[in-house]
Amino acid sequence: MAEIEHFVDPSEKDHPKFQNVADLHLYLYSAKAQVSGQSARKMRLGDAVEQGVINNTVLGYFIGRIYLYLTKVGISPDKLRFRQHMENEMAHYACDCWDAESKTSYGWIEIVGCADRSCYDLSCHARATKVPLVAEKPLKEPISFLVVQFEPNKGAIGKAYKKDAKLVMEYLAICDECYITEMEMLLNEKGEFTIETEGKTFQLTKDMVNVKRFQKTLYVEEVVPNVIEPSFGLGRIMYTVFEHTFHVREGDEQRTFFSFPAVVAPFKCSVLPLSQNQEFMPFVKELSEALTRHGVSHKVDDSSGSIGRRYARTDEIGVAFGVTIDFDTVNKTPHTATLRDRDSMRQIRAEVSELPSIVRDLANGSITWADVEARYPLFEGQETGKKETIEE
Repeated sequence: MAEIEHFVDPSEKDHPKFQNVADLHLYLYSAKAQVSGQSARKMRLGDAVEQGVINNTVLGYFIGRIYLYLTKVGISPDKLRFRQHMENEMAHYACDCWDAESKTSYGWIEIVGCADRSCYDLSCHARATKVPLVAEKPLKEPISFLVVQFEPNKGAIGKAYKKDAKLVMEYLAICDECYITEMEMLLNEKGEFTIETEGKTFQLTKDMVNVKRFQKTLYVEEVVPNVIEPSFGLGRIMYTVFEHTFHVREGDEQRTFFSFPAVVAPFKCSVLPLSQNQEFMPFVKELSEALTRHGVSHKVDDSSGSIGRRYARTDEIGVAFGVTIDFDTVNKTPHTATLRDRDSMRQIRAEVSELPSIVRDLANGSITWADVEARYPLFEGQETGKKETIEE
């Protein structure tokens, strides 16, 4: 489980970065649609907030970011929806709540919850700890107002009520203006008034308490922040990624692979010499060290077996790309090697010195495979050395 606790001013539930996600189109399954028997529909996120389907832009922003995260790690957008809680399942304190649900072999399952929990959390903590959990908000214009409060004589109250004096003091500190004015009238008319707290009654006289009035200028106001809470079920997310990225090669049911996005693939790249020929080994070492310097997790597979079988092995565990050292790498200058894309099985040829940075940029998403193919020539076959068939 992973959670975000985002605190927001309840009077200004507008997120400054909402426009970054406002144009996303995603499937929303509103409470109204569920009650009327309709299905989820694809909506622009900005329109959903404007039409009141989603309560505010802060909640909308986090729904958009959740969508981007889930699709980036490999969940299919067509098998992902956001379902709004209906009234009979909404928590009593929540303003709005949406679940990200993914479609799996088990049906639709909740993988992320995103709730506007209003001020419930901080209010509960404040009551339990007796510590006000508030934020100060600067006012545009200072506000002056009259303060009316009790001014207790601690010595007189302590002498009269000993250990219970604290109860009296705490009670007097929380009284509002209306109550204080009423008690002041009794004090002036009868010289005393009575309070009751913690099941005990106390009589207060003029020598124990006075009423104080003064003007106060306020430059900040105190607000109890609301909480927007995205809550991620990591196990369910991982299971969904496994299911959504598992594929069988067309025309060959024995060849399966995981199409993990490179950003979450356990290894971004494999390094494969065409065979166990010792001429390839210096280049394997050079590439492995360079990939490490570039922060690219990789796997060297110099085992026996055809290159096609080794490609299949790395595909099965979701390795995104594969660098192959062949006889053209050894025999031609500048030294080049092939780079293979797992999903399309297409290959390009580039200089050995360039490949680590290419793989790094592919892995972090700054370039795509289409960008690579546009820049480098497609690999059709070796031009020198021993001929060896590459099985796909």
